[in-house]
Amino acid sequence: MKSLKELTRPNIWSLAPYSSARNEYNGHVAHVFLDANENPYNAPYNRYPDPLQQEVKERLAKIKGVAADNIFLGNGSDEAIDLIYRCFCEPQKDNVVAICPTYGMYEVCADINNVEYRRVMLDEQYQVTADKLLAATDDHTKAIWICSPNNPTGNNIMREEIIKVIEQYDGLVIVDEAYIDFSSEPTILRQLTQHPNLIVLHTMSKAWGSAAIRLGMAFAQKDIIDIFNKVKYPYNVNLLTQEQALKRLNDTVSVERWVNMLLQERGKLMQSFSELPICKQVYPTDANFFLAKMTNAQNIYDYLVEKGIIVRNRTRITLCQDCLRVTIGTKEENSELLGALRMFK
Repeated sequence: MKSLKELTRPNIWSLAPYSSARNEYNGHVAHVFLDANENPYNAPYNRYPDPLQQEVKERLAKIKGVAADNIFLGNGSDEAIDLIYRCFCEPQKDNVVAICPTYGMYEVCADINNVEYRRVMLDEQYQVTADKLLAATDDHTKAIWICSPNNPTGNNIMREEIIKVIEQYDGLVIVDEAYIDFSSEPTILRQLTQHPNLIVLHTMSKAWGSAAIRLGMAFAQKDIIDIFNKVKYPYNVNLLTQEQALKRLNDTVSVERWVNMLLQERGKLMQSFSELPICKQVYPTDANFFLAKMTNAQNIYDYLVEKGIIVRNRTRITLCQDCLRVTIGTKEENSELLGALRMFK
């Protein structure tokens, strides 16, 4: 791996971060707060939240099996995605490489930050080799994006190929595991201490049932996390989000139950989908959704919208012509979807 200084934008490396009021007395016990121009009434919401979300990180560290210093928390995973560009990619000079099709925010953030985005097409099985990804890089490639399980295809990218990329590439490799809790494969977090160039993304939005609170996680070596913390906005995760995250993290039993129910429903729904005359193929998945090739995705999508049932039409996405992406819902929701599709003419 190149040194972190080589990978980081020079202005970011030398950046003096904003010093928030809550950081300056860190390590001391205080009970009178007259430093941050806050209103003294309406506790606890009158006070700025912990800028580094230490209590949430300590709880996450125990669940994920990583040190709290290796965790960055952001306003959804999208904040971490954007920070990677802002911290490491020089606009109009550097580039990134990503599998295609995949999660659209990688490219949107590249465009916003004026960074070249290089697509490497998946094959017919929605897989890619390390050689293809590495062949797309050059001296100005700062990062490689791999979403696994991938969105919108649902499948895991072959783990051995991901490891090859991490071991053979001298820049940053980001593995987005938003859907890992639904996967038959273990998280790649176990590889974190072995690879200083690895960044792993997780989220509270999927298995944890907390999309509304907007909490994303990035796991990496401490020196990378330190750079993120230097660039992020001072109070990027609000107190309400931190409180709700702790509440959910302290109830892992419910999450395990939800995941098990969704996996059971996933198998039933996929089987029923494959038996529909209007369905040509249901693709394998390790996520809480699946991709299905239909006879006419647009017409079927429009029909479902009229019925008040919303799935995702992915027919305009590369390699996904006439495909619908279907999220696994409750038993009742899945039954309503199937009932409507069986009536489609």
